Amino acid sequence: MKVFVDGQYGTTGLKIHERLNQRNDVEVLSIPEEQKKDSEIRIKLMNEADIVFLCLPDQAAREALKLIINPNTRVIDSSSAFRTHDAWTYGLPELSALQRGKIANAARVSVPGCHATAFVLAINPLVQRGILPRDYPVSCHSLTGYSGGGKAFIEQYETGRFSDISDNRSHPQHYSLTLDHKHLPEMKKFTDLEFQPAFLPTVCDYYNGMVVTVPLATRLLINQPSLQEIHAALTNYYQEERFVSVIPLDDTKEISQYALDPTLSNGTNNSEILVLGNDEQVLVACRLDNLGKGSSGAAIQCMNIMLGLDEELGLILEPTK
Repeated sequence: MKVFVDGQYGTTGLKIHERLNQRNDVEVLSIPEEQKKDSEIRIKLMNEADIVFLCLPDQAAREALKLIINPNTRVIDSSSAFRTHDAWTYGLPELSALQRGKIANAARVSVPGCHATAFVLAINPLVQRGILPRDYPVSCHSLTGYSGGGKAFIEQYETGRFSDISDNRSHPQHYSLTLDHKHLPEMKKFTDLEFQPAFLPTVCDYYNGMVVTVPLATRLLINQPSLQEIHAALTNYYQEERFVSVIPLDDTKEISQYALDPTLSNGTNNSEILVLGNDEQVLVACRLDNLGKGSSGAAIQCMNIMLGLDEELGLILEPTK
């Protein structure tokens, strides 16, 4: 199978290229360095490929899609341009029992956003199992490494060339303070919530890894479930999934009261869900690598499914040391 990465020098594109170059079951089409600005070669390779990864900003992804005229070329897009588009398939195989089959047969797949991936994995099962009311006023917080901001942001962060936080870049920085983050539409759509969550992300001075946390008041949930019942519902929902695990309650007791390390899934395609708190107030947390399951890993996982390959092929399963 022939694969082309359009936008291979961005953060996600580089990671996808890195993963693909370690494999011998796909042929990676690439543009020579001296011809990287040649649009004709780019268009030619896009239409020769069986799979094209679009690793571009939203508008550039929309424009690139117009260049693909080969009806047999299938597209995996990493931007937010098509995530809620009805003609595209949402690239989260663990969403439901049917989603993996939809991805396998899709011509167009949109990779979820990193924050949205963790949020949907944590909350969707509770809605589907009739625990979380669809009109619940959900709030959500995300702690993430600065690589999620893309190549330009990484450079600014690592060199301190900011106009507003250059002296404080080692401090956690809340952003999207207007509460209109671009992941919100997919967070609402793929959990079947009636309203978008109040979502506040925070970027920190480490490269990658994230934890999304959602606090829940059990008195407002259907039938007022206990912490154990919420944990059991999530465990049952993901019991057959390789890349999503719900940490046993006994194991969460070993977590320090002051630390929920966002980097422990780094270097993997794994997502870990933790259920913390007590029977009155429950905290559902999802930890993943924003460069793994949050972007490039998810893209490769979707490609494997679309090509009928082993879903785990080319994905690192154990955390980096």
